[in-house]
Amino acid sequence: MKPVVALLLLGTFVYAQVPAPTIESLTNELTAARKKLVDWGGLVVYGSDNTEIPAPKPGENRVVFLGGTLTANWGKGKTPFFPGKPYFNRGIPLQTTPQMLVRFRQDVVALQPKVVVIEGGFNDIGMVMGPGSEGTISDHLHSMIDIAKEHGIKVVIASITPVCDCYDSQIRLRPVGKIAAINGTLRDIATETGSIYLNYYSVLVDTEAGTRQMKKSMTNNGIDPNDDAYALMAPLAEKAISDALAMK
Repeated sequence: MKPVVALLLLGTFVYAQVPAPTIESLTNELTAARKKLVDWGGLVVYGSDNTEIPAPKPGENRVVFLGGTLTANWGKGKTPFFPGKPYFNRGIPLQTTPQMLVRFRQDVVALQPKVVVIEGGFNDIGMVMGPGSEGTISDHLHSMIDIAKEHGIKVVIASITPVCDCYDSQIRLRPVGKIAAINGTLRDIATETGSIYLNYYSVLVDTEAGTRQMKKSMTNNGIDPNDDAYALMAPLAEKAISDALAMK
């Protein structure tokens, strides 16, 4: 068989293995795209809930967690989201830092917290909403920090978490080197702006293997932390919040 014919046949075979999109799947994609277009920043997600939250009580150390999928999923499994604490989860799955900036005043400032924990950048480098870089992530974070400072809110900057190819390919979109570089930038931003750096990465990365990938035991899909991961991350977040509250 000639090489060209063989390649054509192989391509036909591979194409045949890809299931054709269904009306339902295309409708779901269209609905999701329409929602993004109408409310790109996600302002409607928590808008109504925010209006029903009373002002903080005297001495209340209110904290808002702003972020993407990692934050949004916290508390949905067996590991609770800081029970008994005046902490508010304002995570939206797959959000990027420019989207968080759009809703920062509504979902953070309006709640009058003493501290905000910002978890962002992971979806930026994953190109969820288009290309993202260290520069754009830095710009958006600086803008959020400026707004927070204007309203007397202390800032905690959370690291990007590692990924692994434990289940399927994740490193292709989020290379371990890029994740390390972004975390270096986030640490520098925290230092430059007088914020606290929260290193989630340190308890999730597999240092023994030397691959800088996430420990398989910390994820069920190679990208999102699982309950065991959140259990390790919680005390780190508490320590960072305590350090932020202690800052002058």
